[in-house]
Amino acid sequence: MSRLIHRVYLGFTLPCSLASRVSRLPGIHSSCAGRRLIQGHPPILFANRWTSAAAAASPLVTMATPDRPPTSTASPAAIATALDTIRSRIEAAVEAASPPPTAPVRLIAVSKTRPPEAIAAAFDAGQVDFGENYVQELVGKAGACPPGVRWHYIGALQSNKAKVLVGQVPGLACVQSVDRVKTARALNTAVVNRSEKAAAAGSDNGDSRASGDDGRALDVMVQVNTSGEDSKSGCAPDEAVAVARYVTDECASLRLVGLMTIGAPDTQSERPPAFDVLLRVRGEVEAALGLGGDGGSRLGLSMGMSGDFEAAVRCGATTVRVGSAIFGARDYSA
Repeated sequence: MSRLIHRVYLGFTLPCSLASRVSRLPGIHSSCAGRRLIQGHPPILFANRWTSAAAAASPLVTMATPDRPPTSTASPAAIATALDTIRSRIEAAVEAASPPPTAPVRLIAVSKTRPPEAIAAAFDAGQVDFGENYVQELVGKAGACPPGVRWHYIGALQSNKAKVLVGQVPGLACVQSVDRVKTARALNTAVVNRSEKAAAAGSDNGDSRASGDDGRALDVMVQVNTSGEDSKSGCAPDEAVAVARYVTDECASLRLVGLMTIGAPDTQSERPPAFDVLLRVRGEVEAALGLGGDGGSRLGLSMGMSGDFEAAVRCGATTVRVGSAIFGARDYSA
C-alpha cells in the first residue's frame, strides 16, 4: 500500500498527542516521533479514515497515486450540487439523443486519486457507481468506502493483476477495460477461483451462501481504441468482434454487457467521430454474435467524460464516466 502515496510534502505539523500516535504506526520512520512528518511515508488508517497523514493534518483532503500528485477534493455540499447538475444535464441530453439510449443512462463517478471521504459524500448524495483506474489504489481504499458502492474498473488492466482485482475488491460490478483475450482469460480464471474459495469457506462454516461471492458472472466490457492513438488503451475496432466472441464463448464466468472507449478529446463536435466509431463497432459485434435480434441493441456503450458526456449521451451512450466535474479539478502542477 505504500505505493499509493507518491510523495507527502513537508511542512505539516501535528499536535503532540497525534504525533505520538502516528510515530507508533507501522511504516512511519522513527524521525516522526517529533511534531513533523517525513517525506514519502505510506498512507495510514487514522481515526478510522483511510487517508494520508498529510490529509489528517490538513483541512483539505487529498489522495495521490504513484504518478499523480495529491488532488484537492470539493466539499460534500459541492459534490452533491455537482451531481444534481450533471444528472439534469444527462436528462436533457437523453431528450436529444439519436439513436436514443437502449437503457437508462448510468452515471459513473470517476474517483481515482479521490479519498473515501469524497466517495462517501457522493454516495450520501445518491451516487452508487464509481470508477477507478488503478488496481492498487482501488484495493487500498475499497474497504473504507460505504459497502453499497458498485465499483467499475476503467483503467488498463494487466492480466497478472486480475486475481488481485477480483479477489480483493468487494462490490466489483464491472471491468470495462477488457481489450484482449489474455485479459478476459485471466479475469474468468480469477472469478472461478474466487467462487470456489468462497464456496469452500461457506461449506466449512456450515453456510451454503458463499461469503464475498454470490456466484454471479462478472460483467465486462470490451474496450475499443476508436481514435487510433498509441496513448489510448483498447483493441482496434476490427479486433473487437474476436475479443467479444472469446468472452461469450469461452468465459462462462464473465458476462459481456457492452463496449467502452475513451476517444480523442473533442468538446466542440455535436457528434465526435470516436462515438460514431463505437456505434459502428457495436453493430458489428452484435451482428457477429447474434445479439440485438429483437430490434434493440443489447450491448451498452460506455463513452463520454466530464468534457463531452452530453455529446456522448446524444450519440446513444448508456454509461458516462465523469470525474472532475463532480469532485473538482485535479492538480497536475506538482
